[in-house]
Amino acid sequence: MHNERKRILIQITLFLTTFITTTLAGAQWVHSRSVFMPDFSWRDFQGGLAFSVPLLAILTVHEFGHYFVAMYHKVKASLPYYIPFPPIPYFPLNIGTMGAVIRLRTRPVSNVQNFDIGVAGPLAGFFLALMIMFYGFRTLPPPEYIFEFHPEYEQYGRDYADVVYSPQYLREHGIVVDVTFGANLLFWIFEKVVADPERVPNPRELMHYPVLFACYLAILFTCLNLLPIGQLDGGHVVYGLFGFRVHRAIATVFFFALIFYAGLGLQYIDPSLPHTDLLIGIAGYLLFLFVAFRGLRLPTQETLMYVLLMFAAQFSLMAYMPGIRGYEGWLLFAFILGRFIGVEHPPSEIEQPLDGARVLIGWFALLMFVLCFSPAPIQIQPVIVG
Repeated sequence: MHNERKRILIQITLFLTTFITTTLAGAQWVHSRSVFMPDFSWRDFQGGLAFSVPLLAILTVHEFGHYFVAMYHKVKASLPYYIPFPPIPYFPLNIGTMGAVIRLRTRPVSNVQNFDIGVAGPLAGFFLALMIMFYGFRTLPPPEYIFEFHPEYEQYGRDYADVVYSPQYLREHGIVVDVTFGANLLFWIFEKVVADPERVPNPRELMHYPVLFACYLAILFTCLNLLPIGQLDGGHVVYGLFGFRVHRAIATVFFFALIFYAGLGLQYIDPSLPHTDLLIGIAGYLLFLFVAFRGLRLPTQETLMYVLLMFAAQFSLMAYMPGIRGYEGWLLFAFILGRFIGVEHPPSEIEQPLDGARVLIGWFALLMFVLCFSPAPIQIQPVIVG
């Protein structure tokens, strides 16, 4: 009983801390008001609530989707553990949290239990995100709203984007990085069907629309969870639909494809670099690939073979197509998958085919992944001076 109270106290503390850190992050993203500013006020903190509340609501519904279905199957599970991320000066991508997790205290014994528990979270969070997105897109402010945050844009009128995002303007105004939020199919559909086209925010200004920004990040988390790899939610779905062998094949191919795409255009292995810098970059990248590929649980010799084949294919393509670009941000997630989560899904004690309703839900979950996926979700480009 004492341990249970202690655990609940820890979970409440983590939630409250995450609520504070996400609200502070919202104030910084939306209103450019950092807690490190000497004049940061309670009003500034309140300004971040429009971001933190919808974001945490979607994350919470996601985790409780897992929790309640686990309870239904009599699989013991913890309440959610929220993971706060404290504000750090000059850190460009702090959203105040690294998500939330529940811990299964007993292992699901069947592939059906694994499937149900795995798919419940993304489904629950996705439907809440749809409702919040509908509200966000239906209540978009007029285009002039952006001038509240960038009064210097007003002189260019509604065509400000043609001027203020040009390299020349960015350099002249001392802007060090250019941040863009990449499109996904779900946002594109809402922009075309739900929103007033004249009020749709520019991808570089999405952070000033807190409800939509929260939804964008929430569906990005959903997309990451639905990757058909290992014991991610998407891995449970693919395992339930197709079984152990097909899951292993799909997960391996997807893992290779993710790293191949992510590494294209990587500056550290750019063939145009000076020889010394290139050799150092190649050595570091090969070590990275080797550690990441250990998640495939292959013999060392075979792992080295795949590392060299991957690098050779990427390097050759970059040499013949110098302008080709992947998305380096996926490399970190691929490394976490390979090093800590694993690519395979462990076999269940009891294997049985899914019924028709579960098959439909599984395919809908894969459709959700497609709708939420963005090839380059958060792009941070340094502004070249000179």
